[in-house]
Order: sequence, then structure tokens, then C-alpha cells
Amino acid sequence: MDGPALLDLQNVTVMRGQKVVLKNFSLCIRGDEHVAILGPNGCGKSTLIQTITRECYPVAQEGSSMTVLGQERWDVFELRSLLGIVSNDLMSRCTGEACGRDVVLSGFFSSTRIFPHHTVDPRHRELAETALAELHISQLADRPVSELSSGEARRVLIARALVHKPRALLFDEPSNSLDVFARQSLRETMRSLARAGIGIILVTHDLSDVIPEIERVLLMSNGRIVAEGPKNQILQPERLEGLFGIKVELAQHGGYYHLW
Repeated sequence: MDGPALLDLQNVTVMRGQKVVLKNFSLCIRGDEHVAILGPNGCGKSTLIQTITRECYPVAQEGSSMTVLGQERWDVFELRSLLGIVSNDLMSRCTGEACGRDVVLSGFFSSTRIFPHHTVDPRHRELAETALAELHISQLADRPVSELSSGEARRVLIARALVHKPRALLFDEPSNSLDVFARQSLRETMRSLARAGIGIILVTHDLSDVIPEIERVLLMSNGRIVAEGPKNQILQPERLEGLFGIKVELAQHGGYYHLW
């Protein structure tokens, strides 16, 4: 794909308090790629996501740089309109009397609900209804968040991420807390979005989240990318044993990989 990379991090160091979480971290992702970043809990995945969305900032140091779509500096709200985020933590912050439609509309304001100072115009409402309809969840528009199942909530979050027509979607541990049926529904939705040409960045510890349309896989450990390349080369038992620190068996079925 021509044009600047979606993400380009070079020698980035990020700290949480006094702890270095990402150390001289480098990552480049094109705008048209479908990529999975796989790693165990505690490896720095959450900090990476928060760095991309500008909730965390790298340490200023020589030889370090970070661009999103070719720009080093962004209005955070503009940036978040270009990257749709689907995160389990996000729904946990949707409190109060918010309904499904409110959550989707909140995507226009990078918030978790509609607050009194927000101005929702008819165009916003039209786009929100369209996003709900495209995911076949219009029936959830008026349902309170507190009454949604985990699977329904995740689909509402995807509608929220899509409502402003983003350049790419970032999925953060998307299948956490979902039952088998909801996981399957989520993965089919991810597949349809990938086939529609939307860039997908999947960050997960669960190998079975890696949909067949993902071509490139990166393995992350202790705040670093330790391996990257085509999926069939990276998803090998010896690599995954080193990543997770346990003996594993690997199987492939229907384009999915399964680990036990």
C-alpha cells in the first residue's frame, strides 16, 4: 500500500511509574495489513495499546520516534476517530443509564457515554443506526448496557468503533469473558471486516483469536517483539513454547490455530 505506515514506532521506551514496560520497542504496520500481536499476560501489550492511543507517552530520547499515519503530533480526539478501539475494559467504563445507541454515539466523542456537554446531531444518529444495523444489532439500540450479555456488549463496541469510518480497528483481547457462541460470532464479524478491507490489529494472548485473514504475526515478550513474520512461519510449537514457557501442542483447522 502506498502512503505512510499506519503505525511506525522506532526504539520507543515507555515507563509506568518507575518501571520500564517497553524498552527500545520497534514496530511498523501498514494501513492495509491484518496483524496479530501475540503474547502472555504481563508482556506489555496493554501499555503498547495505550501508547498507540496516546494514553501513555514514550520517554523522550535520541533515536526514538513514533508516527501514526505519518504524523508525530495529533489531536487525540482526531486520532481516536481514525483508529476504532474494541476493548473489554472500555465497556466496563460504560456506566449509568447508557443504552446501546448511547455507547455507539460516544464513539464520535471518544467517551464512554453521552454527556450533557456533547451535541449529538441528526447525522450522528443516522450513522449510529447504520452501524448497529450493519452488525445486525439494531434491537440493542434502546437496551441498557447493564442488560447486555458479554457477546452483545462486544458487538455494540464494534459498532462504536466503526461509527466514524476508521482507517483501522484495534482489537484488545476481544474474546475475554465470552462464551463459545459469542466468541464464534465475534470472530466471524472480525473476518467480514477484514475481507471488507479494514485494517485489523489484534492484540491477544489467545491463539484461537487469530482469524484466517491475518497474514502477519508478531510475538511479544518482556516489552519487546521477539519474532515476527508470516503466520505459518511464526506459529510453530517451538516458538510458542518459548513465548509461553510451557510445553504445547499445536493444531490447525479451518484456517484457525489451536493451542493446548
